[in-house]
Amino acid sequence: MAYLVLARKHRPRTFSEMVGQEHVVQALENALTSQRLHHAYLFTGTRGVGKTTVSRILAKSLNCQGTDGQGGITAAPCGVCQACRDIDSGRFVDYTELDAASNRGVDEVQALLEQAVYKPVQGRFKVFMIDEVHMLTGHAFNAMLKTLEEPPEYLKFVLATTDPQKVPVTVLSRCLQFNLRPMAAETVLDHLTRVLQAEEVPAEAHALRLIARAARGSMRDALSLTDQAIAFGDGRLVEAGVRQMLGSVDRGHVLRLIEALALGDGKTVVETAEGLRREGLSAASTLEEMTAVLQGMAVLQAVPARIEATVASDPDEAETVRLAALMPPDETQLLYSLCLHGRAELGLAPDEYAALTMVLLRLLAFKPSGAASEEKKTLNEASAPALTPVPAAARAVLQPPSAPVRASSPAHSPEPLAERAEGQARPASRAQAPAEPGPASRPAAPPGQRLPVIESLPPRSSPAPGDADSAPATPRVRIEQADMQVMAVQVRVQPPAGAREAAYDAARASESEATAMVSSEEGDFWHALVTDLVAAEAIAALARELALQSQLVARDVDQWLLRIERESLNQPSSRDKLQAALAALGHGVRIAIEIGMVSDSPAMRNRRLAEARQRAAEEAIHSDPEIQTMMREWDARIVPGTLRPA
Repeated sequence: MAYLVLARKHRPRTFSEMVGQEHVVQALENALTSQRLHHAYLFTGTRGVGKTTVSRILAKSLNCQGTDGQGGITAAPCGVCQACRDIDSGRFVDYTELDAASNRGVDEVQALLEQAVYKPVQGRFKVFMIDEVHMLTGHAFNAMLKTLEEPPEYLKFVLATTDPQKVPVTVLSRCLQFNLRPMAAETVLDHLTRVLQAEEVPAEAHALRLIARAARGSMRDALSLTDQAIAFGDGRLVEAGVRQMLGSVDRGHVLRLIEALALGDGKTVVETAEGLRREGLSAASTLEEMTAVLQGMAVLQAVPARIEATVASDPDEAETVRLAALMPPDETQLLYSLCLHGRAELGLAPDEYAALTMVLLRLLAFKPSGAASEEKKTLNEASAPALTPVPAAARAVLQPPSAPVRASSPAHSPEPLAERAEGQARPASRAQAPAEPGPASRPAAPPGQRLPVIESLPPRSSPAPGDADSAPATPRVRIEQADMQVMAVQVRVQPPAGAREAAYDAARASESEATAMVSSEEGDFWHALVTDLVAAEAIAALARELALQSQLVARDVDQWLLRIERESLNQPSSRDKLQAALAALGHGVRIAIEIGMVSDSPAMRNRRLAEARQRAAEEAIHSDPEIQTMMREWDARIVPGTLRPA
């Protein structure tokens, strides 16, 4: 007798032999036992999960005659009567299977429906089984609608499809639908073990586990791969041979890669990737295996209680448990995402192993290491006091309001705030010494905090030796420029460095950004202005984010200085749109941007107001007498996170 492949030889003959589809088996068995039978069934699911098998078992259950020939409808067909044996062998005259992939026209469907007018010849029911029913044409579906809705009492329809979305709703509404699920790898592994024991084929557990994973939920694919592995291994299933046949990567390579990435060991990562190249192992399989391991690590990190059960069910998962403790959860999620999306990049690169190396090194490039975080924090703290870069040729030490400084002449325009903020240097050929205090002249400007005006500055070749220490508590102004006359410039008093650093430290130490906000007069003005712009929809997209995330530091006659934390918001187009919106409200100013810590922005104020409204709403609900009565007498409770302010 010719060899029969495992997928056909070990096809389930009864519902009790079905694996992985308990929800469908239970419903059908109960319906058959109580004889509450529908006239049309639709089985959906991916390839190889048992759609055709279930339809044949259902046909046998409807037509089984029993071992004594006196049986009726049953949930456990005998398998020995003439009807059961003929259905298993595919020659039962009252059971018709139509392949809609090759018979998809209206003529084929009409030829099938012409048989519906005749009663069963041999069995109790006629059963029409249409496989891949979604391949039928629209006219073919329309031709069968009436018969499908009201068939003769002796006719049953069984439809099967891998794509139920393509089946018209008019057909779906006439059928009892069952969704056959893809099978878990553990279910496939158990079934393969029983099959190979029956076949007396020696097999290693690791080899079967590889086949179960490669089947991707399809039992038919698993059995076909097992047939191939038996032929490849000359009657034996060993892990090395199955890996070579499947082209899969040894999990040892994957575990070594993940451990090296967790430790930041780029050398080991590159060497392991080169080893995969030398051995000819698939880069795509490497990333696929890594995603499987990382998914297990993420589950263990989120649910530590599963560790013991995981190790008990699969001793090989001990390495996964160890790596889950070695890598932080955020890095696990990042690496999983990189590996998942990296598979799409392999086909774009000229060398898939080079692409694999780049995907792996990408985590090291974005890895939030402790040293890098400390260095970034130190740089931010060091640069926080010097929030305004000063040009080399026009350096100034700010002076308090009580000590104005003079300039030589008001003939020329003031140095813009934008130039001071952006660090645009001008050549200097002659130094000038500090000037004596004098009366200040302040031109008209928008309301806000301001510094005294520079009125005059007598020329001098070099500063006096003791000037820097003569008044340590009073900073002075020193301007260096080349043969230029400057007029009074209005600037804003910066807060003392110590107070500013204390505010920033408090902001960083606080858990909530809203509680770290430091209100200011400029912040009140800017918040009200931005609120009007947003309400009027004068700004949108990036321009709106620039306004919401920025802090108004200083306002000059025609220039405003904003501070933002993210360099990405400092786009020329966004700045121009914000300037145009401000001009429409009567503020024809130029905006200058600096990068630094923000302690009072409209977004922070809006967040604090929203939190205050949320707290008020929660307090109002919890203090309501009716709510308290319901909670006390009816054991009612308020679901956390469902309260929203009106």
